[in-house]
Amino acid sequence: MAKLHFKYGAMNSGKSDTLIKTAYNYAERGLATLTIKAAIDTKGEDWVVARGGARRRVDVLAHPGEDLRARIAEAADARGLRPLHCVLVDEAQFLEPAQIDDLLLVAKADGISVICYGLRTDFLAQLFPGSRRLFELADNFEKLPTMCRCGSQAEFNCRLVDGRHVFTGEQVAIDDGVEVSYESLCGPCFMREQDAEGAHVIGPVRD
Repeated sequence: MAKLHFKYGAMNSGKSDTLIKTAYNYAERGLATLTIKAAIDTKGEDWVVARGGARRRVDVLAHPGEDLRARIAEAADARGLRPLHCVLVDEAQFLEPAQIDDLLLVAKADGISVICYGLRTDFLAQLFPGSRRLFELADNFEKLPTMCRCGSQAEFNCRLVDGRHVFTGEQVAIDDGVEVSYESLCGPCFMREQDAEGAHVIGPVRD
């Protein structure tokens, strides 16, 4: 039976690279795959781009409100990807919960394996809606590890704006002329940065 998988990790844990390698492995065996990316992630436009430079063209850019099961069927037919063996999803945290439901139907009703790659939480250590739904529905979970600057395993995604760690703002950063980047941190390093900024993302507010 086909399954819905969720492979998650902090920033720079190799999620996109793993997706690209998985697509290659399927193709090497003559098995068809289709790649999806949330349209809200404009980095790389219609490409999945790994840190090491590997790239893979996206077949479906998923926009809010779209029926992903229908989009997958249309794209597979248009590209001659029948039978379709696997759907690979990049930046799955940005999908809507209803679209995660669509992916479950692709696996369970259509018999096509679905592998989602994404972040678990945002820069405020809150679950993304898409990730929350994946934890509710997925058959399998796999954590992809990455390292903090101190050498410990990173768990948190810390946002920097113009080089400074920030702990306020929208869940999804919109480019408005400032430089936004992210750093993967372990718990102690994350808490030191929040304390330095007088923030209270983790831990109680004390007088």
